[in-house]
Amino acid sequence: MKELQELAARLLTDGSAGVVIGYEEGPRGVRPAFVTRPDDVGRLIFDPRCVHNLATYLSPRRTHLKGLGRPAVVVKGCDARAVAGLLRESQLAREDVLLIAVRCGGVMRHPERHVDLRAETVADRCTSCDVREPHLFDFVVGEAPAAPPVTDRREARIRELEAGSPADRWAFWQEELSRCVRCHACRQACPMCFCERCVADKTQPQWVESSAHPRGVLAFHLTRAMHQAGRCVDCGECERACPADIPLGLLNRKLAHVVAERFGHHPSDDPSVPAPIGSYAQQDGQEFIL
Repeated sequence: MKELQELAARLLTDGSAGVVIGYEEGPRGVRPAFVTRPDDVGRLIFDPRCVHNLATYLSPRRTHLKGLGRPAVVVKGCDARAVAGLLRESQLAREDVLLIAVRCGGVMRHPERHVDLRAETVADRCTSCDVREPHLFDFVVGEAPAAPPVTDRREARIRELEAGSPADRWAFWQEELSRCVRCHACRQACPMCFCERCVADKTQPQWVESSAHPRGVLAFHLTRAMHQAGRCVDCGECERACPADIPLGLLNRKLAHVVAERFGHHPSDDPSVPAPIGSYAQQDGQEFIL
């Protein structure tokens, strides 16, 4: 994308940014790129294979980037929601980052396997995303895209699970979570998992078993899902990073439905809109209080 490359070169040349975080071709497909020299901006690309949520690199736990200077980050709609989340929760100062918004028409479900965007290949999250152009940005590049191909794959699976009995749902998640090896790839890939020390890592006291025992696995995933309720930006990085192909997106999306129904909240790229987990309204339901 020439427009992106020219902008990156200008930001690096005039010192506005110390590093441009974007995408480049790698030996096994597209990967994140960290460009610090104007001569290297030709590496930068953007197409439907660019699935990574680069806002993850703005998390305060990513200390290895601090010496590179002010970052300019390429953001899609879901990425911009994550940046807004970091701003909202005081993990990032707006003046400390430049946001290069790219107009996005959807990304691949399995970018290493496909090259064209169809209903069968589009990422599940893209159908429910209505942000073709982020509202939170310093610069915007790219042509106005068409809406992504429509698929009801994920929502249909959620409805199917909801229609089952509690025993059926319990059996489903027991089977899915039995493959978890507690590698924590989901946590590492998530831009909204930024605790300096995760509750799953604490040992005094130990709240969550550290081994891949069913008790520890269930406690970890349910705790993480509840912490993400109302905060998850539906970027799909947790599920994509999972080496065991656990459908974590189903759990996060179901909780998003609950939060939307109870609080009328949908994660946005407006950092001034508070998330339900950190705000209170007098009209909030209180039927759970005995």
